[in-house]
Amino acid sequence: MSTEIKVPVLPESVSDATIAAWHKKPGDAVKRDENLVDLETDKVVLEVPSPVDGVLKEIKFEVGATVTSQQVIGIVVEGAAAAAAPKAETPAAKAMDNKNEVATTIEAQPVQPKAQAPKAAAAAEDLPPGARFAAAKEGIDPAQVEGTGRRGAVTKEDIVNFARAGGVAGSARPEERVPMTRMRARIAERLMQSKNSIAMLTSFNEVNLSKVVAMRKELAEQFEKSHGIKLGFMSFFAKAAANALLRHPIINASVDGNDIIYHGYADISIAVATDKGLVTPVLRNVERMGFADIERGIADYARKARDGKLTLEDLQGGTFTITNGGTFGSLMSTPIVNPPQSAILGMHAIKERPVAENGQVVIAPMMYIALSYDHRIIDGKDAVLFLVDIKNQLENPHRMLLGM
Repeated sequence: MSTEIKVPVLPESVSDATIAAWHKKPGDAVKRDENLVDLETDKVVLEVPSPVDGVLKEIKFEVGATVTSQQVIGIVVEGAAAAAAPKAETPAAKAMDNKNEVATTIEAQPVQPKAQAPKAAAAAEDLPPGARFAAAKEGIDPAQVEGTGRRGAVTKEDIVNFARAGGVAGSARPEERVPMTRMRARIAERLMQSKNSIAMLTSFNEVNLSKVVAMRKELAEQFEKSHGIKLGFMSFFAKAAANALLRHPIINASVDGNDIIYHGYADISIAVATDKGLVTPVLRNVERMGFADIERGIADYARKARDGKLTLEDLQGGTFTITNGGTFGSLMSTPIVNPPQSAILGMHAIKERPVAENGQVVIAPMMYIALSYDHRIIDGKDAVLFLVDIKNQLENPHRMLLGM
């Protein structure tokens, strides 16, 4: 019995998808719920599992093809054995069969020793002992190295420089043209949309994290034992942001035409870096969450992002975004607002710096924070007061825990 493999039903906001990778080829045995193919949309990579045990009989669309919702992309023969599976009926598969036959024929021929190229022979004969030793050590064929010695002889320095250049000749200027993935292209489109459609401005402040650092040091072990999750910095910032968003509702609002939509909840998008680009899964109702709930949510999203398991539902919505460039060493940045949101908070690297405290100069763990915002609805005063609110909570975390 043949079973059709179809593109899942795509949300209204996603018109089509691109086949990113087939994990099976025609004739391979498959198990029920085993991932057959990855489909890349503008936002996430979707996995399409096999609905039955059997053999993949046919692939209807190759990698790179664009497909739409509910379109048939493959056929699985239910219950068939892999050895009895029919040969692929697609042109690509036939071409692969022909290629394999040619490869088998070639391998069956006795291998004849190749005559050494004149340059290679010359290089081997004229090579100084030092250069010969360096070539053997680095595993480099001297014939590929451009010599700078007398009469073009390859020197030890030539071998060393060639190795340092990654095995590329000094005169080589390699280039590679690679098309953007759909996700990267969508990210680029969204960034340009943000820059071109809103009046964006950024305000800055700095935070003394001495008390947060001390609290984490004091309670980290007990927190992990009690909740089964480590206490990170992001939960402090997410909770502080949620509290501040309720006190400064314009920061949590969005623009819809000539209307301003105020959200009475804090659904915070947390920026997560992946190999395919930056994604922003949403922690919902952070104003109701405890620190352990926030840490679990962040850890779960980070794991799903690494494994390519984020769903469209994970990424949809969000009233405010937090991004942490400090993870990669950024000291200062101006993050770009994620429409239709109106503001984004940028965290940065924690650096020990001299600061004035009670009339004394002390060394403290300091962080610059940035708020980029849509100046069409958010005035500078609102942005500054929001940042000051964040600062006051983080510099007095005991008050934050009491909801003050």
